[in-house]
Amino acid sequence: MTDLTAGDISGGEDPIVRQAAVDALGNMNGTVVAIDPTNGRILAMVNQNLALSEGGTPCSTIKLSVGLAALSEGLITRNTPVKIAPHAYMTLTQALAKSNNLYFEALGRELGFERVHHYASEFGLGELAGYNIEGEHLGVYPDQELSTNLGGVGRMCSFGDSISMTPLQLGAMVAAMANGGTLYYLQHPTTPEDVLNFQPKVKRTLEIAKYLPEMSDGMAGAVQYGTARPLRVNFSEEQILGKTGTCSNSGTRYGWFASYANTQYGRIVTVVFLEGGRPTFGPKAAEIAGRMYRGLYDHSFFVAKLPLDHAGTTSVGASQ
Repeated sequence: MTDLTAGDISGGEDPIVRQAAVDALGNMNGTVVAIDPTNGRILAMVNQNLALSEGGTPCSTIKLSVGLAALSEGLITRNTPVKIAPHAYMTLTQALAKSNNLYFEALGRELGFERVHHYASEFGLGELAGYNIEGEHLGVYPDQELSTNLGGVGRMCSFGDSISMTPLQLGAMVAAMANGGTLYYLQHPTTPEDVLNFQPKVKRTLEIAKYLPEMSDGMAGAVQYGTARPLRVNFSEEQILGKTGTCSNSGTRYGWFASYANTQYGRIVTVVFLEGGRPTFGPKAAEIAGRMYRGLYDHSFFVAKLPLDHAGTTSVGASQ
């Protein structure tokens, strides 16, 4: 079998995080990217060829961007009932947890393409997420709305059709959600010296802090009772907030899960992206993330840490 990690440059990665990610991914055709949301450092990037590729259709992970856009525009709160059928309504919390497409189609149509595009661009879609990361490809956020006969802006906002998103772009956006709104350039140290000399680089500040509690209920719900429930098979000791995505494009199936561990000793962001045939889907990606968090937990990653040591392996616990 092909070794998906062959060629990975891991000299500047956190060894505990990398091992947990490698073990969790196993023989699935996919990538795992782990990020410290307090500074944008990539702690581990497994299967770097895929992680740095142009990615794929965001599937339902695009709903994070759309939800933040609708909250920012004052269209909804977490409890606003949105009509999804003649006699059916749903709230943001329910729609994120269950990944309801009709809800986000309705939001997309109400927002309109220009506003949806504006916020997606603000959150880093359509631009490189990394800072001088060799080999990073660019995802694409189109300048024009998907044609009406293909579902229009509603389809873009529920499935991410016509959009290409990279694991790094999604990771940077979720890291900004995890830290309160700072969109960092992601940096991937390649040597221990790079880690010692690491300096965070802020891309821009997103005005999303007051909307994050509105989003977090649904992201926690996804793991507790929604589409990301398989994560809990392997891990339930700490709160995980996340969003799954499942779809296919020209016969290629994609499975996404973007999440962060919300612990008293700090946060870590994890993006799992799977590409291929069965069993490639979002809940499987969530299961892999659960295995990774289990590995981190079992190696005492989520405990009180001393200040950054010379090996550079303790940075995640530095922020509350």
